[in-house]
Amino acid sequence: MTLLQLKYIVKIVECGSMNEASHELYVSQPALSSAVKELENELSIEIFTRSSQGITLTVDGAEFLTYARQVLDQAALLEERYRNATPRKQLCSVSTQHYMFAVEAFVEMIDDAHADEYEFTIRETRTRDIINQVSSMLADVGIIYLSDFNRDVIGKLLREKHLEFHPLFRAPLHVFISRDNPLASRAKVTMEDLRPYPFIQYEQGEEGSFYFAEEAVWPDNPPKRINVTDRATILNFIIGLNGYTVCTGIDNGDLNNERIVTVPLDSDETMLVGWLTNERARLTRAAQAYLDKLATVVASHGYELIR
Repeated sequence: MTLLQLKYIVKIVECGSMNEASHELYVSQPALSSAVKELENELSIEIFTRSSQGITLTVDGAEFLTYARQVLDQAALLEERYRNATPRKQLCSVSTQHYMFAVEAFVEMIDDAHADEYEFTIRETRTRDIINQVSSMLADVGIIYLSDFNRDVIGKLLREKHLEFHPLFRAPLHVFISRDNPLASRAKVTMEDLRPYPFIQYEQGEEGSFYFAEEAVWPDNPPKRINVTDRATILNFIIGLNGYTVCTGIDNGDLNNERIVTVPLDSDETMLVGWLTNERARLTRAAQAYLDKLATVVASHGYELIR
């Protein structure tokens, strides 16, 4: 079935005869009759009843005509929308774990867009939600990390959802702590050093597990633990409660007026931070611009990019 065949049917009905319709369509009558017959055979219905008095619609034909006109109306709207289309809005949607460098890159991407119209979205959210949003194409790009601990579980899930992980950089582990914390001046801290202080981690929901944690390592049975859902809260708790959290070590110099510092954690574990894409989707121009900015921001913080 083609749009051309639908147009033929509508024109025949409007003209009331095959002969007149062929003249208006600039199609020979045998070719027009053949097109109608092919459509009837394809759908296994009879659209017209032919007699010496001319042609009339059958019951099936009358019903078919209603649908044909709807399809042609929609096709006309579609053609009108894009034939005289104005430049489209730039679109980009990013879902990320709670990384300040990801937001910093997003700000720079928007600042450099110089577009009259755009619609950009960034979500700092749970690990599983990031994966699901990229899988469902609600997000163009997702930003997560892999480690020796979570690689097998996360990798299996990514393959099942047809997602690709693109490594960006590898980060040794650090902790965010208050500048007033007695450990702030240390060259390196251990989990045992941190044990007296509240461990703050991002909550992953009922379906979450240690494999989806944003923190690559965590203390064994910490006496003090706080679960949070947003970055502003975790930073306030680090200052107000002298807590700590495990991170990549990248900050953007805007940690509550420099009241929070990063200190290397004594651990052999690392975080392989990268971005997710859907195998079945093409990146928008804005999404590619964001990834370029992301690489620039990470490199500006002294981390070696993985090419």
